[in-house]
Amino acid sequence: MPIAEIYGPDDFANRPHGRATTPIAPARSGPTLPRPSLEWTSEVERATAPIYQRLKHVIPSIEWPLMAPTIHAINQLKRERNAVILAHNYQAPEIFHGVADIGGDSLQLAVEATKVKADIIIQCGVHFMAETSKLLNPDKTVLIPDTRAGCSLAASITGADVRLLREKFPGVPVVAYVNTSAEVKAEVDICCTSSNAVQVVESLNAPRVIFLPDRYLATYVASKTSVKIIAWKGACEVHERFTGEELRAFRDANPSVQIIAHPECPPDVLAEADFTGSTAHMINWVRERRPKRLVMITECSMADNVRAELPDVEMLRPCNLCPHMKRITLSNILESLLTSGEEVTIDPALAMRARRSVERMINLKN
Repeated sequence: MPIAEIYGPDDFANRPHGRATTPIAPARSGPTLPRPSLEWTSEVERATAPIYQRLKHVIPSIEWPLMAPTIHAINQLKRERNAVILAHNYQAPEIFHGVADIGGDSLQLAVEATKVKADIIIQCGVHFMAETSKLLNPDKTVLIPDTRAGCSLAASITGADVRLLREKFPGVPVVAYVNTSAEVKAEVDICCTSSNAVQVVESLNAPRVIFLPDRYLATYVASKTSVKIIAWKGACEVHERFTGEELRAFRDANPSVQIIAHPECPPDVLAEADFTGSTAHMINWVRERRPKRLVMITECSMADNVRAELPDVEMLRPCNLCPHMKRITLSNILESLLTSGEEVTIDPALAMRARRSVERMINLKN
């Protein structure tokens, strides 16, 4: 069914002015470790050769000597510091396949963050992901290499907005996409990801549910359930730029191509896709189907990461880059390991409330 109602900042006269912002902790001051040599040597070449075998289909050989020394230094340093690197599927291949210990979508990273034994977690993703790792690992040091790695969805809504929605719809449960700040997570009943959004909504056994902040994911969920969805007017700046017209033109020029899309895309895009699913579901679809020619309607680096694993699948464009994900680089990952910056901190009282909504999602029975 269609979305029942949709609201945004302009619909509340008493909403505080300004966009949502995530409080950023100051850089942690501490001893800086000695800086490693970043020269291309025979030792670096030998040590990184197995990594380049995974990346040779997506990184030209002429570029590898520029990346390999930093990758080698990161992989040595994280062992010395008992650190683990989590990387989202939208990270560049040299990060996702080169230095990450755990890779995946936001649900996979949220779950795996509860299992790590390391003292330090370095989140290669955007700020709300680092916050989620901290919520689930309050006693561990969580670092994000660049605090400016934000998210248009997380920036579209505040905790005050959620309270205003609750006033307007008393008793209606609230589901928040994980692409939200800890402040918002603290105000909702349960979180979800694109992988489990329908399951989470239906688990509440309510005739109406407030679903925020992604209007397009809300539209997709509404099409898959009889629950009436009350949505928020947020959108992912990467996925909302795709259009159905663009996909039709691309298919006309390449009749044999398969198109798969993320549910954060507008409905006219999903209507043109051969498959719609979360990042994890899209990857599994490619692994199982092995199409000859494929367009992944999502962030560009995800297509590169899949091609590194499945070089027999020809990846065609279009795709869009996430400017926030691309703030994470090999250089600032190394800097984070050397200086323990930037550390993610959350007020303990707020964290306790936000943690409940995330843990409720994780503990939901399949």
